[in-house]
Amino acid sequence: MKKKIVSAVLCVAMLSTMFAGCGKQNGGVVNKDGIKEFTAFFAVPGSEINDDNEIQQLIAEKTGCKVKESWLTGQTAEEAIGTLIAGGEYPDFVDAGNSSVQMYEAGALVPLDDYIDNYPNIKEFFTEQEWDALRQSDGHIYWIPQFSNIYGEERACVHNDEAFWIQARVLEWAGYPKVETLDEYFDLIESYNEANPTMEDGTENIPYTILCDDWRYFCLENAPQFLDGYPNDGSVIVDPDKLEIIDYNTTPTAKRYFQKLNEEYKKGIVDPESFTQTYDEYIAKISSGRVLGMVDQWWDFAYNGEDAIKAAGLDEQGCQYVPLPITIDKGMKNQWHNSGGVQNVSAGLAITTSCQDVEGALQFIDDLLGQDIHDLRFWGVEGEDYLVDDNGLYYRTPEMRKQASDTAYKASHLCTYSYFPQYIGTSRDGKNAMRAEEQEGEFFDGLSEPIKKCFEAYGVKTYVEMLGTTPAPGSWYPMYTYSSTLTTSTPGGVAWAKMGEIKHQYLPKVVMSEDFEQGWKEYMKVYKECKPEDFISEMQTELDRRMEEAAKYE
Repeated sequence: MKKKIVSAVLCVAMLSTMFAGCGKQNGGVVNKDGIKEFTAFFAVPGSEINDDNEIQQLIAEKTGCKVKESWLTGQTAEEAIGTLIAGGEYPDFVDAGNSSVQMYEAGALVPLDDYIDNYPNIKEFFTEQEWDALRQSDGHIYWIPQFSNIYGEERACVHNDEAFWIQARVLEWAGYPKVETLDEYFDLIESYNEANPTMEDGTENIPYTILCDDWRYFCLENAPQFLDGYPNDGSVIVDPDKLEIIDYNTTPTAKRYFQKLNEEYKKGIVDPESFTQTYDEYIAKISSGRVLGMVDQWWDFAYNGEDAIKAAGLDEQGCQYVPLPITIDKGMKNQWHNSGGVQNVSAGLAITTSCQDVEGALQFIDDLLGQDIHDLRFWGVEGEDYLVDDNGLYYRTPEMRKQASDTAYKASHLCTYSYFPQYIGTSRDGKNAMRAEEQEGEFFDGLSEPIKKCFEAYGVKTYVEMLGTTPAPGSWYPMYTYSSTLTTSTPGGVAWAKMGEIKHQYLPKVVMSEDFEQGWKEYMKVYKECKPEDFISEMQTELDRRMEEAAKYE
């Protein structure tokens, strides 16, 4: 108990320091240079930029605004947001993640719907149907989901989502085989590691690791939905023909998947530190180039782990990752990558009641979505970070690409305002991509030689083509945007919370069990005691509601 009290006190002290100057002392105060200064807190880990960051200063000069961003450190998102609510003073902007509903219920957020029509770039960001989907129980809109919004033509080259990833050096060693099933994936990793137990410098390889830290345990638990050929509804499977909710935790494929992990654990293929490592320790392993394969979302490891691999020159040793279209059996259609964007209605960027200049804050968001500022955020400064050819297409030199992935350069020069609303897709000029990684020519030219060789061997040009693309699943998609808002105020919410606790507790035991059948039996017994049928029932009700709502706009 004493340890928990000390931890809580440290959280309060940390957040008090982090947001000194928030609330009534801030909210668009004008500094000596005539720039409005706002504060923001995002309930996820992130990288701080330097106070004198060059592009942030350029954006400030063009918009008249600057935001001091703070990220999650030293506590969980729930602890951090709970501390903010208890204190009653907030940063100007916040993305509370899965705690967004708690901030709404605490009266900490400003309703935005009366303002939206006054800001054309914000208004354009969503359709009327999409804005309506963001309304809470009181009929108002309180946050703006920032990600996966496609402007114009879709240009995805990188698979930003979940996959079974494997290093290019493993595929090259094996002669670029066709890998379609879970068994083939692990057979390949086993064979490679037996023949090549170390990296070029003698460092021991880690064949397969699993991230289980806090909410990121999706890297362990939700693969069965994909292995059965379904898309990422996150918390459930939706049968598209029957429009019926299915619990992926109890399917035959789920059992086969965890049995495979159990077998690989006993062989020493699964990293024994998988169930105790922190996110930072996991990223350190990825950054070292030692990890041959894992399941993860691209965004969860690429912008720190892959950049570190490039910075260390390990990309040319084939230590970067490509996704594989894995299913449980051969001949199944996979849906690892779907076309179209995803509107996560459960969370987004909000303005708090502590902000004293709501209109100024919204004007800043509006400015960030303008094309010139968007280019600054995601391409950089023309002449320094990219060049323009005779056809008006943006491109980078090898030196520019290298500096764009350098940690020190990013901190001192680049400023994406990464948790503010943003676009993917095609620029308003109709030529360029909104981001450098989606510019087809620039994307391919920036690949390491091992990745280029890999793509050539498989007859593809992008990470997306390694998996193939399927159409957007349906108007219900994705169901995780509802399950992530559930609280223990309903039977389904209680079941959902208990299911999460049981999976956190028992799935590592299942993977490490000496007797898998006994371990699985014990897990299923306690899992069923959570009454998952209550959760499934509420998800079915939400699925039905979404389908009825979508019909109104047809």
